[in-house]
Amino acid sequence: MIRAKILGAGSIGNHLAHGARERGWAVTMCDIDPAALERTRNDIYPTRYGSFDEEILLCSPDQVADELFDVVIIGTPPDSHVALALAEMATRPPRVILIEKPLCEPDLASCERLTSAAKQTGVRVLVGYNHRLTEHTRLAAEWLSEHSIGEITTLRAMTREHWGGIFGAHPWLAGPADTYLGFTSRGGGALAEHSHAINIWQYFADLAGLGRICEVMAMLDEVESDGAAYDRVAQLSVRTDRGLVGTIVQDVVTQPAQKWLRLEGTEGYLEWQVSVDPSHDLVRLVRHDGKILEQRVAKTRPDDFRAEIAHLEAVAGDPSLPSPLDLETGVDTMKVIVAALASSREGRLVRIDV
Repeated sequence: MIRAKILGAGSIGNHLAHGARERGWAVTMCDIDPAALERTRNDIYPTRYGSFDEEILLCSPDQVADELFDVVIIGTPPDSHVALALAEMATRPPRVILIEKPLCEPDLASCERLTSAAKQTGVRVLVGYNHRLTEHTRLAAEWLSEHSIGEITTLRAMTREHWGGIFGAHPWLAGPADTYLGFTSRGGGALAEHSHAINIWQYFADLAGLGRICEVMAMLDEVESDGAAYDRVAQLSVRTDRGLVGTIVQDVVTQPAQKWLRLEGTEGYLEWQVSVDPSHDLVRLVRHDGKILEQRVAKTRPDDFRAEIAHLEAVAGDPSLPSPLDLETGVDTMKVIVAALASSREGRLVRIDV
């Protein structure tokens, strides 16, 4: 049986706790705020899943500080991620640490400290960009491998979603200023919170052999309002080290949400879409010779985390197992976030070492 500790009793912690319990894991959920633990027991978990699972141990982190876990999941605000991961590695190192996205606040020094510690301790660190593990992503990768769309000419991705849904899942928050979400410097705002678009762009670029992002030109709409300071729109033009030019757009203002990617080729295109309707994701491959493949993949919100938990279980069983969630991929996304901030604020193209 996998023994897992989840740090953070917010929305993501509850999702992952439920997924872990479905697979029979022993789950301990920790939070420094007793009110957060009470919300889990009396509100979040029973509202989503029918009743609270009494097999889940709720406690403060210091109550289990001396216990050894197979998996540690960090679902706290981004600017606490690295410090918590380093503390876990320094005391009772687990086999695997999963850090919720984004990896950290926009600070590459934090990434370097974490990467160094992971190498020294041998702890496998993954970053929770779970769109890489969904069934429709697996299907898109399969079609891209089996059906040529010719030379890829551009790649576009977007995660455009009004963050009212986030606050709806966290009704105890009055607004952006009550949380990291309202502060770009803490890993909030459109650029970091909705960095699924950057990350999935990088994933499909890798699958198609298009290289890694090495140049970023960005324009951000940064606002200060009601005590918060965040970017609400982030538009990036990027180039890879193999010459592909593409675009990435993220925002916290679009209703209804658009979570979409398109690989454009000389002989056709591949489209990937999250929640094309409330119950389905979508993959479509169209060749200009008339061949069309299209599939709607049924899914529920818990499905977004089931594949992630199953993958964690596999990696915990074999820490040498390749993973699309590897720390390096999360660091690559953070490099683009940091470059985009510099590009927008300084009005220049920023290069990334790859």
